[in-house]
Amino acid sequence: MPVVDVMDLGGKKVGTVELADDVFAAQVNPHLLHESVRHYLAGKRAGTHKTKDKSEVSGSGKKLWRQKGTGRARIGSVRSPLWRHGGTVHGPVPRSYAYSLPKKMILGALRSALSAKLADQKITIVEEWKLDSHKTKPFRAALSKLDGETRTLLLVDKGGNINLERASRNLDGVTLVPATALETYDLMRHERLILSRECAEKLSRALSAGNGEPSADAQAAPAAEPPEGAPKREARAAAKKKPAKPAATKKAAKPKPAAKPKAKKG
Repeated sequence: MPVVDVMDLGGKKVGTVELADDVFAAQVNPHLLHESVRHYLAGKRAGTHKTKDKSEVSGSGKKLWRQKGTGRARIGSVRSPLWRHGGTVHGPVPRSYAYSLPKKMILGALRSALSAKLADQKITIVEEWKLDSHKTKPFRAALSKLDGETRTLLLVDKGGNINLERASRNLDGVTLVPATALETYDLMRHERLILSRECAEKLSRALSAGNGEPSADAQAAPAAEPPEGAPKREARAAAKKKPAKPAATKKAAKPKPAAKPKAKKG
């Protein structure tokens, strides 16, 4: 289990924190990283491109000359795609480029990105983002003590810290995101990751592969036995069954009257 030093905003070590092996020490999967970044960028596309087809460009609909007898090629409209200022054939139309990606792939890409950052020693954990003011200059000085001269920084916090939001929004190359909105694209785009101890522990719990699975004690617990004297399953099932209705008896057929003898012809 990897152990990372915890720093304060002054750059001094104040403790250590243990991180989950399957989140911060997992095997890096380049394919998952590529697919996650591609999925994120596709969802960010506006998709507002548009060209005009033959029915939308300006121009008369009159036939320019008669169909036959002129020696020229037949033509029906000046808005034809073959002509200058005519319509565009099969041009782009507004649409969404977003597509779905399995949740397991997204979580696996996050684990790979976090593991790659820790392997490159590009993760810094602070005790908490406690700022006295919203001024940018002292905050920039605090960041310099934590990361040195790194050009791009990704800050992760739980959210709701107004001083942190205002102090970081004017810094070029510094991005602040909440822990619940952390994306693989942000981790790959920034050189260093700085997050609070609370967010690091939260990510370890949320992205752990065994999260949500039943514990071993719960799996090994035997099923409760029914009390003595309880009827068996077959007896209960038989008791619930309704008695079958007797088959309806057919009505007795009425005897047909005897046929009258035919009269003889004289």
